[in-house]
Amino acid sequence: MPGKVMMPICGKPLLRYLLDRLERCLILDDLVVATSGQPENDQIQEFCDNRGTPCFRGSEMDVLDRLLRALRWRNAATGVLVFGDCPLIDPAIVTLLVEYFQSNIGFDFVGNDLTTTYPPGMEVEVFSVNVLAESANRCADAVMREHGTLHIRTHPEIYKLRNLEAPPHWRRPDLSLEVDTMEDVTVIKRIIHQFRGSVDFTLDQIIDFMDQNPEIGMLNREIQRRWKTYRDD
Repeated sequence: MPGKVMMPICGKPLLRYLLDRLERCLILDDLVVATSGQPENDQIQEFCDNRGTPCFRGSEMDVLDRLLRALRWRNAATGVLVFGDCPLIDPAIVTLLVEYFQSNIGFDFVGNDLTTTYPPGMEVEVFSVNVLAESANRCADAVMREHGTLHIRTHPEIYKLRNLEAPPHWRRPDLSLEVDTMEDVTVIKRIIHQFRGSVDFTLDQIIDFMDQNPEIGMLNREIQRRWKTYRDD
């Protein structure tokens, strides 16, 4: 879905919901939107400029290079990656993973997406920027570079990885909260409308709402996801 992050819901683009929610993560020092230099992403640049959010533009296909250059541009030692198609990310999950990475010295990568236990759309990855740079030097596979941290995630013999599984109250891999299709947009729209366009509702509240309205979750349950090729269920 080209342009999906700028799709308006309740008068605001999905990207704004994502950034507003991430700004509630006091553990983060900085935010940067990393998008491509393609003309269709000019609207993302304009949105970020008007909002005062740093926007880095790089390669369309070499996402690994784009991600690394964006982090170096902001002088980051640790990268925290949240995907643009996850507008309802819960700040508490971001904080949980960053705190684990900081408290467990020696891990190169901490994420919750090596195995799917959280609802898809709640993915967070935390990693050393130096390790990301090393992976960029090692990886010559264009397909793998298109997926950013995939080289790190698929080489546990090189990098020390940790997957954090969801606690019982968040362990709902059956709920798809990502945005890849119009069915996904319908689901996200129903959730945002439920909370009247607010940005401070939690994953617990989303789960409660979805359980009370199971027909909503059925709207996108059968969508085939590209990421399943690279992830354990």
